[in-house]
Amino acid sequence: MKIPTTLKHKPVFVSENYEHVDGRYAYNSDAKGLSLGLAQWNDRGKVDISAKVWRHTGEKWSRQSEELPLHRVLDLAILVCRARLHFQDAYRYEKLYDPENPVIDRVGLQGDAMTVSVCTDNVKLDQDIQLFSQALSDDGELIGERLSTLSRILKEMGY
Repeated sequence: MKIPTTLKHKPVFVSENYEHVDGRYAYNSDAKGLSLGLAQWNDRGKVDISAKVWRHTGEKWSRQSEELPLHRVLDLAILVCRARLHFQDAYRYEKLYDPENPVIDRVGLQGDAMTVSVCTDNVKLDQDIQLFSQALSDDGELIGERLSTLSRILKEMGY
């Protein structure tokens, strides 16, 4: 399915077969494509690029398609990596986290730091963190494949 090019987001790079590789939703996904392009929120004289997940209902392009600035896409990737790293040692804690110190990391970005912590405001955290851990484990192969690919590409880029 071809990603529309006549809408406000202007695709430059696309993956139009994303529904075939969308993790556990592969071949049964409403996320039909991914694109990197000119953001829909661009103002005159200011150009931002964004990533977009294109969803299709089967009849039309969905309003639930998401567009994110590239730095947020990368920040989410950092958050995923940090959460996954946390669970490598989480077995040491009875609740899979330290209630006395819920901050997992402070990731330095642009002169400050993004705080990564366990959400202790979640009233069902003890149950939800168990479910999260299990889901992360169940999807370990899918996520691991993508992280390995990302690592390889980052190394090719000199990072």
